[in-house]
Amino acid sequence: MASPSTPDLRRVAVVIPALDEERALPLTLAELPEVGLVLVVDNGSVDRTAEVARGCGATVLSEPRRGYGQACQAGIAHAAAWGAEVLVILDADHSDHPEELPLLVDPILRGEVDMVLGDRTRLAEPGALLPQQRYGNRLATFLIARVTGHRYRDMGPFRAIRMSSLLAMQMEDPTFGWNVEMQIKAVRHGLRIREVPVRYRPRIGVSKISGTVKGTLKAGSRIVWATRRYR
Repeated sequence: MASPSTPDLRRVAVVIPALDEERALPLTLAELPEVGLVLVVDNGSVDRTAEVARGCGATVLSEPRRGYGQACQAGIAHAAAWGAEVLVILDADHSDHPEELPLLVDPILRGEVDMVLGDRTRLAEPGALLPQQRYGNRLATFLIARVTGHRYRDMGPFRAIRMSSLLAMQMEDPTFGWNVEMQIKAVRHGLRIREVPVRYRPRIGVSKISGTVKGTLKAGSRIVWATRRYR
């Protein structure tokens, strides 16, 4: 049984959306604390992502419909059926520090808050947050503040939320608007929200979003659309 100072992670499920992340996944999975369920959602990879994830002991789900939100939804449905109390989402690319998971989960398990977001803006390594990512963060948090009155510091992918709260929000965005939708709906549903500083490092490989001009423009337009759609 967990000690009073160590959160009990047996009812925690981790969802890791993954698209062609065979190089980064072993490192990401190796650094995760022991939790009840680890789900890697293969979002149409053409490399060995699924095989590598299984080899590392993760449960692998296939979601061939491309889109970050699609992958998250597949993982959430499985985690809910499994009986997760808390859901954690993080990227497969080794940019997050999975060992910091208790920082996000513990306040939820103690009943203090309903959602905890990892704030990368203060502890990111030099070069880890590209200029287009920082601009996208500022744009998204500004627009969310305009429609909700709540000012977030970051739109980071490393986040934890009480499963009952997440299901009540009825998430629907299939693509890059997923995080915007979650953060808007969290305010609308009166969730107790906290942001905690987390470390962030340069990812392994090229980002599907910020690594190309096309991906950056597509993500930016989706952010703007999502703030109008879910306000």
